[in-house]
Amino acid sequence: MIETTQQLSDYLSSLSGDFRAMDLEGDSLYHYDEKISLVQFTDGEKHQLIDPLAVEDMQPLQDFLKDAKLWMHGADYDIVMMRKDLDVVPPVIWDTQIGARLLGVRKFGYGNLVEHYQGVEISKSSQKADWSKRPLTEKMREYAINDVLFLKPIVDQILAGLHEKGRYEWFVESCEWAREKVLERPMEKEDPWRISGCGKMQPRALAYLRSLWYWRDNQAMEWDRPTFMVCGNKQLIGWVLDLVAGKSVTLPKHYRTNRRKAFFAAVDEAKNLSDDVLPGRIKGKGKRVKDDAFDSRVDAMIKQRDAAAEALDIDSSLIISRALIEALAAEEVEPSSVLMKWQMKLMNV
Repeated sequence: MIETTQQLSDYLSSLSGDFRAMDLEGDSLYHYDEKISLVQFTDGEKHQLIDPLAVEDMQPLQDFLKDAKLWMHGADYDIVMMRKDLDVVPPVIWDTQIGARLLGVRKFGYGNLVEHYQGVEISKSSQKADWSKRPLTEKMREYAINDVLFLKPIVDQILAGLHEKGRYEWFVESCEWAREKVLERPMEKEDPWRISGCGKMQPRALAYLRSLWYWRDNQAMEWDRPTFMVCGNKQLIGWVLDLVAGKSVTLPKHYRTNRRKAFFAAVDEAKNLSDDVLPGRIKGKGKRVKDDAFDSRVDAMIKQRDAAAEALDIDSSLIISRALIEALAAEEVEPSSVLMKWQMKLMNV
C-alpha cells in the first residue's frame, strides 16, 4: 500500500510499457461527503494500491493524469470522483465496459468480464465495504487489487475483438462521447430538492418538500452519514403528502429529540410561508405534437435499429433508445446532437 507522496512519485516513475489502468473506491455508503478512499493502479505488471487518505499530497497522480491515456471499467463514476477530488480528468479514457458491449457481451459488470474473458470468478464480498476504514482487511485488499489485476488481458481480448469486427473506431468515438457527456453535467444540481415524484405537486407541497429536504441534508451532514440513512426519498414524499392532506406525521421511533425538533421546525417554516414566495412547478415541454406520420416514422426507425442490432449481435439500445427515436421522429432534436457518427450511419440519418 502506497502511503506517502514519495512512494507515489516513485511508483508512477517506475511504470513500464504504455498500458495504464486505474480504479477508484469511494465511501458514499458511509459518509455524507463522498471522497476517493482508495486508488487501484496497474501498468499491466505492477499492480498497486494507493491510499489517498494517508498520502500527504496526491499531486504526483494529478500531474500524471493530466496527459494520461487510461483504461477503466464503467468510468462514469470514476470521472465524477476524479473531477471532484483530484480536479483533473485524463484526456483519454478507454472503457472496457463500452468495448465489451460493442462486441455483444450482455453481462458487462467487471466481475462478469473477468469470468467471460478469463474464466475466473472473483469475490464480490467487499463490494459495499467502507473503504475509508483503516486498516483494510486482507479480504478487502484482495477484492481491491482484483479490480485491476485482470484488466490488461481483458483489454487485449477486447481490442482484438474490436479490430476483428471492424468496430474499433466506434469504440474510440463512444469513449470520447461518454467522457464528454459526464463532463457536461453541472458539478452541483440546481434545486436538488426536486426529487422524483414531486412533478405534480402544488406550490405548498413543494415548499414542504424543499424544507424537509434541507432538514434531511443538514441532519446527514451533522451526522456524517449519507442522506438515505436519515430517510429515503419515498419517505420524504410520503410525509409531504400527509402534511398537505392535514394528517399528522409519525416519525421513526429511533429519531432523537433534536432531530424531531428540527423536523417540525422545518415543517412550520414551510407552513408559514406566504403564497407569493412559494416555489413554483417547473413547466414541462408539454405533450408532444404528433403528425399523422409520426407513428410510422417511429416504427420504421425501430425496425431499422433492431435489424442492425441483430446483424451486429449487440444490444439495440447501444444504437439508439426508443426515447431518442421518438424525439427524432418528432423533429425535436438534430441527429448529430444526440447520436455518434457510427450510430447515425447505422440509422441512415
